[in-house]
Amino acid sequence: MIDTYGQVNLKRSRVSVSDNPFARHSPFLLGAFRLYLHWYFWRAFHRVRLSCTGVPALHAGRPLIVYTNHPSWWDPALLLLALPKLFPGRLAFGPMERHALGRYRLFERMGIFGIDPGTSHGARAFLRVADIGLAKPNALLCITAEGAFTDARVRPVRLRSGLAHLARRAPHAVFLPLALEYGFWNESRPEAMLRFGNPVDVSGNASDVQVRLEHALEQTMDALAVESITRDASLFQPLLRGTAGVGGIYDVYRRTSALARGRWFDARHEPEPR
Repeated sequence: MIDTYGQVNLKRSRVSVSDNPFARHSPFLLGAFRLYLHWYFWRAFHRVRLSCTGVPALHAGRPLIVYTNHPSWWDPALLLLALPKLFPGRLAFGPMERHALGRYRLFERMGIFGIDPGTSHGARAFLRVADIGLAKPNALLCITAEGAFTDARVRPVRLRSGLAHLARRAPHAVFLPLALEYGFWNESRPEAMLRFGNPVDVSGNASDVQVRLEHALEQTMDALAVESITRDASLFQPLLRGTAGVGGIYDVYRRTSALARGRWFDARHEPEPR
């Protein structure tokens, strides 16, 4: 548990140092993996876009919990790519289903820890590790809080109850909703889109906090859906500019033809300001 001074009391919570999500943290491996993700998203997406509403002003010196919906396999990778750009200096960590983490052991060197969702011992383990990580004032805990792949259009939004229980244990932390959505606009590759909501008041009992957390994320998802439907690039700022065009032999032909005519080749179907 975390005492009033933000320090982990190992004796009271019976937490071992092996539960520390940063014990095997490797900044080198994390930096190298982020470079790989930059290339991976550049190849797979047309743009990674953040709503122009930006990131809410946050109190420095307080740990941050970013909780999101979970529409896609891409979500953890998108968070690893985007959050370091948006919250520089934060030490990120987050949970992953233990069986899945067994296939990606490298993630354990990047602050990812395994949990057993849907079990009481898994919930206790999650809270233990979160307690340790959130003792650091620059910590950033990332949670796909729906707990399972869920279409971004499903309403009402329902979150695992562990997040509300965590709020009662970590009232010193800032809880920030983040909506994720993926969609095809006018190019051959999809758009990855993000929008933050405002920090959530986590005072009160767990059931009230649960309702507020779900409502805040649902509102943020609704707002992002409205922006996405417009296909208006001016509503977003690009976090990463990916690739466009058809690719392959056809784009080679188009490029060659443009050069032969002394023209600049633009592979995009509908060019937008760079």
